[in-house]
Parts: sequence; structure tokens; C-alpha cells
Amino acid sequence: MTHDDDAVWKALAHPLRRAILDVLRTGPRTTGELVDELETGRHVVMQHLGVLREADLVLVEPRGRKRVNHLNPVPIQQIHQRWVAHYEENWVAALVNLKHSAERPEQEGQDVG
Repeated sequence: MTHDDDAVWKALAHPLRRAILDVLRTGPRTTGELVDELETGRHVVMQHLGVLREADLVLVEPRGRKRVNHLNPVPIQQIHQRWVAHYEENWVAALVNLKHSAERPEQEGQDVG
């Protein structure tokens, strides 16, 4: 399954949408529970949930009259793999090189004073 990176970045750009994802990271919530926890209006939460659903970051499970929202971490994992993991490899290599340089014994013939 591929995800539209632009939709994910757009969804992550708003602080309230990130707050919704943070809440859902601890477990599924109904829309009403999100409204209560985030202390904001139902209409506002529903609008932001719509953006998160479009980006496939939130999956909705209908349960009778309630809708239970679940975090879908896959698009974030794909963003991490594409944009962050590559740079982590470079950071690790740079830190290892720095460690080796710092631990390298002084060159012979230099005054350690």
C-alpha cells in the first residue's frame, strides 16, 4: 500500500492533528472522547479527523452509532523510512568516526604536555 506523502505531511503540519494522533497513540477513541480529551469543539475535531483519514493516518471503525478512531502508523513509518532513516545511517557513521578520532592515541613524537 502506498501513501500520498503530501497528504501525510499536510496532516502532520497542524498541531491539533498531531495532538489527535498523540491521543490515539495511547489507544482507540470515539470522536466524543477525542473532543473531551482535547477540550475543543466536535466540529473542529471532526474536520481534523477528516484530514487524518484522507492521509490514511486514522482508520475509523463504526460501532453502532459510535465511530471509533484508530491510529494507523504505517504512513508515518513510511515517511520515517524514506526521509529519516537514510540520515540516521549517516549520523551513526559520523558518530562512530568521531568516537574513533577521539580515542586515537596521540601521534608519536608530539609533546603531550
